[in-house]
Amino acid sequence: MKITGYAITLYEFPLNRRMGDANSPSGRIRGSSNVLELFTDEGLTGVSFGGGGAGPQIKSMVEGMLIGEDPRRVTGLWKRMVDRAFKAGHDGVVNDAISVLDVALWDLKAKANDEPLWRTLGGSNPKVHAYASGLDSPLSDDGIEDWYGMMADQHGFKGGKLKVGLDQDADLRRIGRMKKGLERATDNPILYIDANEVWNPKMAIRKVREMEEQFDIAWVEEPARRWDFLGLRRISDQIKAPVCAGENLDSLGDFLPYFHNRSADVVQVSHGMTGITCALQLADAAYGFELPITLGGSPGNMNAQLAPAIPNFLTLEAQNATPDDGVMTSDIKIVDGWAVCGDQPGTGVSFDPEALTRQKVEKVTASAGPSPFGRRPGAGLWDNPPTAEEAAAAATGVNGEHYVPTHGSKTQ
Repeated sequence: MKITGYAITLYEFPLNRRMGDANSPSGRIRGSSNVLELFTDEGLTGVSFGGGGAGPQIKSMVEGMLIGEDPRRVTGLWKRMVDRAFKAGHDGVVNDAISVLDVALWDLKAKANDEPLWRTLGGSNPKVHAYASGLDSPLSDDGIEDWYGMMADQHGFKGGKLKVGLDQDADLRRIGRMKKGLERATDNPILYIDANEVWNPKMAIRKVREMEEQFDIAWVEEPARRWDFLGLRRISDQIKAPVCAGENLDSLGDFLPYFHNRSADVVQVSHGMTGITCALQLADAAYGFELPITLGGSPGNMNAQLAPAIPNFLTLEAQNATPDDGVMTSDIKIVDGWAVCGDQPGTGVSFDPEALTRQKVEKVTASAGPSPFGRRPGAGLWDNPPTAEEAAAAATGVNGEHYVPTHGSKTQ
């Protein structure tokens, strides 16, 4: 089998709820993605999603390294792509490009085997634990309870992750509302919180300790900067909850300080870390340190295909139970709070060609960009609750206005 060609199609879609975090409390109302297709001389096509801003890098790598190659030699092709990016580093859009290509190669390998990816990877059970993740900073208190309640009622989720970090009183109140929503499915919901690096270690310790007076927190995610491995360890030593971190790192080398310093009690891994190939390497490394793995959000919950092959797997992030962008399809279903991979060969995630044609764009609008907000002014320095303008924009929901706050700090 040989790769003979490719197609990259950029599309845009409305979100089913306004989404944001501590760095973007006004939230986003639209999303975007590439669909990558890798064609072969045997009629099989590898499909993957992502890399909205990485189209030129994907094109360069396919034409320079993958055309004419056997896609089943995934690990060798991944190594070739990573080595090509050695000098400049495989971060940012280069990482995005390699990740998207690696997923498409694994999709082809599993399709060539005529089996779902979890079987190709050596997994034994297609059913894996999942939790609901609302990306919910723009939602009202009622919206928090309603969304987690819906995920509990309709899909059986018994755990949820709340965005926190800007307003301690509001965070305490909203954790309670998330808990109340999840109690529609269980008497003992699993409560995760995510600060998205908006605190420094001292702030994190003080705030999480106060939260732990009222709630049993299952983990606190990214309570300090991703590279502050000593600060993360300090936080872990002084709170009850495990520290969960790593989602914004890209390679095994990035994680070595975490492992050596025990900076993270739970390690975040995703196909977005230079692909499935690197994600599995990271999981194996964490296994050597007896550290559990959580798999991050993914298109169509595709990361569920990796979980059965990871012996130290803990849980999967699900930002939606089913694809809602009008284009994507998925053979991975949420059943009673578990992600269940189907029997469709490959990753199980594909697309509707007619819908893709309708939603295709040449470039994305500002409201659908990958991250229009950047780091919040004052992050790690002082509390910076949502402004009146941000709160007003968030309140307009998905049909409201796209709002980007003025950047800069009190001293700049």
